[in-house]
Amino acid sequence: MVDAVRFDGVVKRFGAHAAVDGVDFGIDEGEFFALLGANGAGKTTLISMLAGLARPSSGSIRVLGVDVVAEPLRARRLLGVVPQELVFDPFFTVREALRQQSGYFGLGRNDAWIDELLHHLGLSAQAEQNMRTLSGGMKRRVMVAQALVHRPPVIVLDEPTAGVDVELRQSLWQFITGLNRQGHTVLLTTHYLEEAETLCSRIGMLKLGRLVALDRTHELLARFASTQLLFRVVRGEPPAQLVCRSEGARLACTVRDAAQVEAALGALREAGCDIDELEVRRADLEDAFLQLAGRGAARPLEAA
Repeated sequence: MVDAVRFDGVVKRFGAHAAVDGVDFGIDEGEFFALLGANGAGKTTLISMLAGLARPSSGSIRVLGVDVVAEPLRARRLLGVVPQELVFDPFFTVREALRQQSGYFGLGRNDAWIDELLHHLGLSAQAEQNMRTLSGGMKRRVMVAQALVHRPPVIVLDEPTAGVDVELRQSLWQFITGLNRQGHTVLLTTHYLEEAETLCSRIGMLKLGRLVALDRTHELLARFASTQLLFRVVRGEPPAQLVCRSEGARLACTVRDAAQVEAALGALREAGCDIDELEVRRADLEDAFLQLAGRGAARPLEAA
């Protein structure tokens, strides 16, 4: 079975700096996959190479078996890419921009699908409006529509909901998950970790250009995320053996079960601490992300 997307030993160097350093993984057809990482981790560089906007220094990238360097035009037809930056032509209306984008892929009679995109992305009322008059959120919607105008089998979303309103986020994900159920593969990068946890069946995490985690979402949570005991100290000092980190006015320590919760509370009592605002918070993807992102130098996936 051919992967929808395949990265094989991909390296991208800028001088002596490796922005992407030996990334090697595949994304299944029909999968909803999240690629996570802090700023500078290499996510956008990896996506730029996938989209043909940059060439890897070494390694190969394939879309449904098509090499993006050897056959860039064929590979580009298989991809719909929504970049982070707002890029638009100020001389066209929304509908004209989508027709122009259709023309790049040889689609001369695409108005029925354009109307469907306008409807699902909440752009019908802006269809005849000039692009330069739109708000930032509306421009973002048009960029999503442009990426989908040729019905690509692989959809790449690079921070698609950054800085947009809740209404767009909800309508966008409803539409994209519908396309995913129809068989479209989705690759998502996002800083909204709850989006990745809710939408994606599998997650990869980059750090300093290297892949430090790759697993199904629930497995990643089980391996790296941990339940947190949060509390505010009114009086006294927590004992040294209770490893805590600051979360605003409260402290947080890692606990794995009810026995560890009781042990932590017992240690605080023995140290003479008065506490309030007590909360036990279930493990989530943010905890896993912080554990992985907070480690030292990036290590190979096997070591992680």
